[in-house]
Amino acid sequence: MLHKTHGVVFRFTKYGDTSIIVNIFTELFGMQAYIVNGVRSKSARSRIALYQPMMLLDLVVYHKENAGINRIKEIKCLYPYQSIPTDVRKSAIAMFLNEMINKTIKEESHAADLCQFLIRSLIALDSQTEGVENFHLLFLLKLSRYLGFGAHNKNEVVGGRFASEEIEALLETLIDTEYNAPLQLTNIQRRELLELILKFYTDHIETIGEVKSLPVLRDVLN
Repeated sequence: MLHKTHGVVFRFTKYGDTSIIVNIFTELFGMQAYIVNGVRSKSARSRIALYQPMMLLDLVVYHKENAGINRIKEIKCLYPYQSIPTDVRKSAIAMFLNEMINKTIKEESHAADLCQFLIRSLIALDSQTEGVENFHLLFLLKLSRYLGFGAHNKNEVVGGRFASEEIEALLETLIDTEYNAPLQLTNIQRRELLELILKFYTDHIETIGEVKSLPVLRDVLN
């Protein structure tokens, strides 16, 4: 049966000589795997751009309940990024966000709300002109609410860990801050806040492990 849905590409893996299996978080069905044949052939390589991580898509898909892999009938870009591919800060943030959503988003529950949040957030990152260096902090705090474990106040995030009064006050501000709100943080404050938020995540998701994109993010934002 055919369905029209929006989706966010999480990752793809090569399959055979010219095909891929792409994992897309869809508005209708949550995380889905689709096989795309021939997309890596010489005559179709331009199409591979649509399946890059974090691409926002408008899809018509075949969906069979309990099928491990489905197929895509129609695909087009929902929103073409203007600055993420060329702004080194935004590219590093997008790479970090992609790793984090791959590590944390597994379930299909509340798929529509979560998918819409991801789409809105990535469009906000692409269009933002100021305060970009704080975007990942705000994103993680907001995402945690869609994942079902917070963060609604600073105490939920801090838990039993030590944090200075300054960091706690900044954390409280971040929790209630929108992406485009002006917020001045030093590199040290930003690093301490991110470490605190990541520890908060590992309290609830044991499988996060090493975040490989973190050193790149730190280098770019410092």
